[in-house]
Amino acid sequence: MPDLSPLCALGAFDSRSERFGALRLTEVPDLGLVSIALRKGAEAPAPFGLALPGPGAWAEGATASALWTGPGQWLLELPGQGAADVVGLVAPEAPGCSLTEQTDGWACIEITSTAGAAPLEALRERLVNLAPGTLAPGHGTRTILHHMSVLVIRRAPDRLAVLGMRSAADSLWHALSETAARLETQE
Repeated sequence: MPDLSPLCALGAFDSRSERFGALRLTEVPDLGLVSIALRKGAEAPAPFGLALPGPGAWAEGATASALWTGPGQWLLELPGQGAADVVGLVAPEAPGCSLTEQTDGWACIEITSTAGAAPLEALRERLVNLAPGTLAPGHGTRTILHHMSVLVIRRAPDRLAVLGMRSAADSLWHALSETAARLETQE
């Protein structure tokens, strides 16, 4: 009988994690994602008490975080809810909104630094064409990384998340790990 156990975006049963000097890349398989779009005349909700951020911003609450993705649109992140019905969880919290399940369409790679912001800034400089202030802590945006459209979120001075299409998870990991490995040899 075939094994129908779910796999992570990078094709294994367990998430991938690898260290490159001060940087650690970690696949995050249990992140629930749902897009929120305001309907005509609707007020912006505050799902789980979270004030939804404005342009170029990311906000974190006790149980969810959100990235502004366009006028009246956000991507809501629900850590630990990758296997849950996230639309069902968010619907009571977002009346007057259109919700779309996004969990299985994205792969998330968290990048942490044990040496503060400098290694993350060096990595950002080599991967995306964004001004440094664009990715200050609490900010995020959509951009191009190599040939892929990605969302980049600066969660903290020493923490960065990159979300890309799940179908390109291997390419995303390759781009991030190759660049981090090159930085490690320059340390």
